[in-house]
Amino acid sequence: MTQNLEVHVTAGSREEAEKVAQAAVEGRLAACAQISGPIASTYWWQGKVEKDEEFSVVLKTTSARLDDLIAAIKAVHSYDTPEIVAVPIVGGLGDYLTWIKEETEAPSSAG
Repeated sequence: MTQNLEVHVTAGSREEAEKVAQAAVEGRLAACAQISGPIASTYWWQGKVEKDEEFSVVLKTTSARLDDLIAAIKAVHSYDTPEIVAVPIVGGLGDYLTWIKEETEAPSSAG
């Protein structure tokens, strides 16, 4: 059974966050994307603590589209190891959850 997911990604600039959002939505890999920021991030990287200003992208998708979404994000992302984390959506407005599934259905190859 296909499950709705919320996917979280960080990017080093608003422009990169917009590239991620555009690629995901245009490719129907996500029904929508929201960009927030700048945010302050503190994290371990290559043995030391780093602090950076980043932008957060939240995407709504389904488990059926997750692998393709991850590949699309990696194709436009500048980080060696971008944060791409998917969490299940366990509830919500039924019409909205249906909308996510409808907007992320893989295009039909029938012609």
